[in-house]
Amino acid sequence: MSARALRTTHPAGNGSEVLAPLVQALGSLVQAGVREQSFQRDPAFIEQVFPLVRGVNRYFDTDFRGWEHVPRTPCLIVGNHSGGAESNDFAFLLYKWVEERGSAAPLYSLTYDLLFGAPVIGPALRRLGCIPASHVNARRALAMGASVAVFPGGDYEVFRPWRERNRIDFGGHMGFIRLAIAARVPVVPMTIHGAHQSTLVLTRGHRLAQAAGIDRLHVNVFPFVWSIPFGLAPAFVPSVPLPAKVTVHFGPPLDWSRYRRSHARDPAVLRACYAEITALMQHTLNRLARQHPHPVLERLRHLEPGSAQRRPDKPRAA
Repeated sequence: MSARALRTTHPAGNGSEVLAPLVQALGSLVQAGVREQSFQRDPAFIEQVFPLVRGVNRYFDTDFRGWEHVPRTPCLIVGNHSGGAESNDFAFLLYKWVEERGSAAPLYSLTYDLLFGAPVIGPALRRLGCIPASHVNARRALAMGASVAVFPGGDYEVFRPWRERNRIDFGGHMGFIRLAIAARVPVVPMTIHGAHQSTLVLTRGHRLAQAAGIDRLHVNVFPFVWSIPFGLAPAFVPSVPLPAKVTVHFGPPLDWSRYRRSHARDPAVLRACYAEITALMQHTLNRLARQHPHPVLERLRHLEPGSAQRRPDKPRAA
């Protein structure tokens, strides 16, 4: 999602004016962060923080399937988004990518604008290969010979309630389809199971986001979670994710090259592609959920003293 000017009006009487100065200040930070040079990926920095990335994957005992489907030529890797504010979806992908292809192999991830306004976090994300989500940035990355990861569901999907933990829900967002058709690149579905059971999201909080005025920052949710150690709390309060067995499945690339570039503006084509990829990923997620019905319990059993620890996966690529 690209940076836009903050809206200056809001429905009167909803209390948003109370937080208006804070929202404006945060908005200025976000816009300043987004305006910085987007492409700062640093392989040396990735090597430095890779032990942390590895630690995240060991915590979740990440199991990868179908890596052979990820082409070495530029592609769009489309994933479902899970885990609330502590989402580790890109950490899963980055770990496997570096293990297989090395830190110098170019991979970028389209990332939420809000994160680039955070001190320390924003600059670190840029050096890991995260870029503000926009068609311009994505097209530039692909033209540079990089693959691009995108999580179309954004904050809507990452904060879906617990009862929807095994549901693919991109919220109707189809920008990634227009991008794939216009750029003529294959689309690799990346289905992640288990990550959303690491946090207990109670509600997205659409109305609360509007009442607080944070929707001016294109933050459309104000979710509440049951967290460790705080119990009931806003999702933005730091918490410890539950250990959950995570499985990441890379499906065969979808080839939408049968469509002309002009079809990127055809609503019927967009709907057909959207239905195709979401149905495919939902089928995969359903299968993984049957294989691992209780990811947290499964992971906790493996953490018991005396249990064999399976480390993710093989030696690093040169």
